[in-house]
Amino acid sequence: MDSDNLAKQIEEIEALSSIYNEDWATESENCRSYSIKIIENKIEAILYVTLPLEYPTSAPPKYELSAPTLDRKAKENLYKALDEVYLQNIGETIIFQWVEKIRETLQSMKPPDAKQKKSETKPAALAIDLSELQINCPEITHGEVIVDRKSHFQGHAAVVQSLNDVHAVLLKLKQNKKILNATHNMYAYRIERKTDKGVIMLQDCDDDGEAHAGGRMLHLLQIMDQTNTLVVVSRWYGGVQLGPDRFRHINNAARQVLGQAGLLKK
Repeated sequence: MDSDNLAKQIEEIEALSSIYNEDWATESENCRSYSIKIIENKIEAILYVTLPLEYPTSAPPKYELSAPTLDRKAKENLYKALDEVYLQNIGETIIFQWVEKIRETLQSMKPPDAKQKKSETKPAALAIDLSELQINCPEITHGEVIVDRKSHFQGHAAVVQSLNDVHAVLLKLKQNKKILNATHNMYAYRIERKTDKGVIMLQDCDDDGEAHAGGRMLHLLQIMDQTNTLVVVSRWYGGVQLGPDRFRHINNAARQVLGQAGLLKK
């Protein structure tokens, strides 16, 4: 790496980490990949950046924007705005300007609940329903239901290539009122991303109130070497505590749906 580029990258990363504190995260130090969470008007966006060897002298950071509540047109306009920022500042560090451009754009938008509040004075039939949203997402496979002492467990799986895919699948699942009203919707995902320095893995999980369940599901994906995979397990609590058995059912529901979807590696 050019020593001047490296020095500028180190200086920029230190400054950004100081400015954004807990909203700044290191995804991979070796690959120089980072993420910044931006929340404005109750709209959340996450900017993922990877710094190539040529940045900032002759190339921009590689980036991916996760903003599931923005429609396609809004995202396209935001991508154009970020490209314009780079073209106006070629040779300079630009991540701070990108973040603030995203923040400025989100500030100009209406919060997600603005339309809902406006519709409160209208008849209930006109209220916006999640089921009315048009969501383009990967195909979702729904697994068999496991029942134990009135608790029900069901797995859902999809092939995902980006964080946008993950959020789209989760939102699509919640269009189903039964899934939306589940006691817990736990999930884990692993996404393989190729960079100039090699392959990095984006991975995360969520317990949704069922302590340690998401981490166990992520561990399952890891030991099975699953990539570009999202698995969700919905649990409807039946009123009887299952103890450790609940984790066995969660694990089995995840395995079953991965097999049903044809995602298990042989």
